Amino acid sequence: METKGAGRSPLWLLAAWAATRAVLLLFVFRVYVFPGPDVTTDVSVIYRGWYEVLRQGTFPLDDVTWQYPPAAALAILSPAALPFLSYAHAFFTLVCLCDAMVLALLAYAGARPGRSPRGAWVWVAGVPLLGPTVYARYDLMVTAVAVAALLAGARHPRVLGALAAVGALVKVWPALLLAGAARRRAWGAAAATGAGVGLLFALSMPGAFAFLTFQRERGTEVESLGALVFHVARHFGWRGEVLLNYGSIEFLGPWVNVVSTAALALTAAAFGWLLLWRLRARELTGAVLADAALTAVLLFTVTSRVLSPQYLVWLVGLAAVCLTHRASRMTGPALMITGASFLTVLEFPLGFAHVVLSDGYGITLLVLRNGLLVAATLTAAHHLWHTTVPPRPATPLPPGRGARVVSAGGS
Repeated sequence: METKGAGRSPLWLLAAWAATRAVLLLFVFRVYVFPGPDVTTDVSVIYRGWYEVLRQGTFPLDDVTWQYPPAAALAILSPAALPFLSYAHAFFTLVCLCDAMVLALLAYAGARPGRSPRGAWVWVAGVPLLGPTVYARYDLMVTAVAVAALLAGARHPRVLGALAAVGALVKVWPALLLAGAARRRAWGAAAATGAGVGLLFALSMPGAFAFLTFQRERGTEVESLGALVFHVARHFGWRGEVLLNYGSIEFLGPWVNVVSTAALALTAAAFGWLLLWRLRARELTGAVLADAALTAVLLFTVTSRVLSPQYLVWLVGLAAVCLTHRASRMTGPALMITGASFLTVLEFPLGFAHVVLSDGYGITLLVLRNGLLVAATLTAAHHLWHTTVPPRPATPLPPGRGARVVSAGGS
């Protein structure tokens, strides 16, 4: 009976993936219109505009919305691999192929001895909960690189390091995959790959690192954790504005710089905690490598002044890798991330007008979504610490002290 069930499982997994991804493709191809703002315009207008500039051998230096590391150019240029399709259709097709690759990697890893198919099911279920936005951004491509890096990391640390570096040069956050790397070879490979690829871009394309200066005047994005301060403050007379700024809808006005600075301070504190954990952690196994990566990215995400909907696909992918390990303690955080993914599609694009207006419904969605992410972060950090950091040895009592205490208690 167990063998028969195991034989059917991959077929059910593939069928569920195919059905849910067909629905996503129908939405992004505009066969059916998903309610709310059109999420595909980022690809058909913004990405396509960048594509035309990048084809000329330079970065979009006159566009402050270009806020990405140099290797992001590879994702934007990738539709050129399918010249028989329009730019947008080629992009959606390539994202779907990356999605399929992640499923194949997770299914393969989950079938190995001591592993679990739960991770593949988290991926199949979690991605479509984000709605068509997940196919209309390049974040799923980056997540595919991160998943491959973590799954290879336990046996091939150099592959982990190289892929983490490439991912970081596409969208920064994959550098956090190295948080739980036990071997120096991973860090060495990351440094060599990052330096080599970064230098190649710097020498071949002007403005490779101009993105570092394009975010100085950013406000607090309306979906972030810190934005809840201003959503509530608007009901008590706060006189700020909600504007399209640097490619996202942000709060601008009094005290925004204070909240943005507080967010940066929280991020610094989170990284300080990660460093302390890394110094004290023991037995950094393959499961811990994945658990640490998820915890680090959760910390980065919830403390950021920007928390765009597509960021959730990072967390879904890392949670899926965690749950391919039976030893992982991230089941709770994975379930919270899945719930947060569903709440994310409710707030964007379905309820985004309510979020922008800071009405009761919009605030409720953000409180629930961000609350789940905070809970997932704290739970993940708690499990990571208590499963890898040995307790401090108890301070021995002075000679004779124990006997006197017992004697006093006996009387």
